[in-house]
Amino acid sequence: MKTILMRFLLVFNVLLLMSCTNKTKTKTSTDLNNENVNLIAVLDTIWRTEQEPIRLRDSLMDIYGVESKEARVQQDIYKKNHIINEKKVIDILDKYGWPTREMIGGEQGNLTLCNVIQHSDNEIRIKYLPMMTQAVKDKKLEPRFLVRAADRIATEKGELQIYGGQMKFYPETKTFNVWPVYDPKNIDKRRSEIGLEPIAEFLRNRFNFEWNLEEQLERTAEFVRQQQKNTDTNN
Repeated sequence: MKTILMRFLLVFNVLLLMSCTNKTKTKTSTDLNNENVNLIAVLDTIWRTEQEPIRLRDSLMDIYGVESKEARVQQDIYKKNHIINEKKVIDILDKYGWPTREMIGGEQGNLTLCNVIQHSDNEIRIKYLPMMTQAVKDKKLEPRFLVRAADRIATEKGELQIYGGQMKFYPETKTFNVWPVYDPKNIDKRRSEIGLEPIAEFLRNRFNFEWNLEEQLERTAEFVRQQQKNTDTNN
């Protein structure tokens, strides 16, 4: 009975999200040449059109499976919206540099900018990483946002991540797991130095994933062995 009730509530939430998404009208351009442009309003639109299909996609994955048609439809909507949102964010950063908190509505504005950068191609993340680094030094941006970008860059380059924020879907097992981490034993020390919670707490709350140190030590060692093997083969 409990399982049926939970499934009903999940389906209800999905239908509610779909209703909200259908009512959201995406603007295809933003006139940033207008000096009076309201960046907070622009970023609010970006956030909604970026996050609503993502939340709906993830809910549908829970119901129908990761590779389901229903989830793919929302993924396609998200991709189309992201192309528009990426252009808006690039325009903002190229025009203003990293905006002040007052310009973008504080934490929510930074979250929106960083999420779009996080979901962009690696060349975009690499391009704006120095700007993000300076924004952290200038107290415009929290270190955790910089960490996410740095880890994402590392994973896309096929390197060990430093702080453990990146999960990957492994088709061979059809499961999610942490992308291998540099020196897993000391990951909590690195995270605490920049004000982040322990990795086990983060993964449990964010991804409902249980951190197993012994497993991750083995995965990191295997990752390093495979890298070395590939290097030897190429040489």
